[in-house]
Amino acid sequence: MYKDKEIAAIERAMVAIRRRQRRRTLGKRAGAAPHFDVLDVIEESGSVTVSAVAEALSVDQPRASRLVAAAVEEGLVRRVADQADGRRALLELTDAGRQALEAAHAGRQAVFAEAVSGWTEEERASFARLLTRFVEGLPG
Repeated sequence: MYKDKEIAAIERAMVAIRRRQRRRTLGKRAGAAPHFDVLDVIEESGSVTVSAVAEALSVDQPRASRLVAAAVEEGLVRRVADQADGRRALLELTDAGRQALEAAHAGRQAVFAEAVSGWTEEERASFARLLTRFVEGLPG
């Protein structure tokens, strides 16, 4: 067992974050449906395939297909032919998808702002810097 109390505290915090993510606490508070995760993947990676969505979300292909289908049905995502390989379809955000993603960002950021509302500007800046550095140090 690791003896460093700060490392143990980080681990407990990360477990709590993971549990909340599984329960979709943040997404529910921000008003986002589960298939909004697809929008995040497309925003981060550009045009992607359903397989890439499955990999990025750590879900199986059928689950990714259902999430993508829901996003397409709502008009948030469109399928376009891959110019390099006509057998594949790429996923792209529609204008409605971009607007929905902006609203999701605003909702999540409002939740984060509430969580750090009593913090000083310096504390928020330090946390942002250190959390980013921490995430960049994690295996990908």
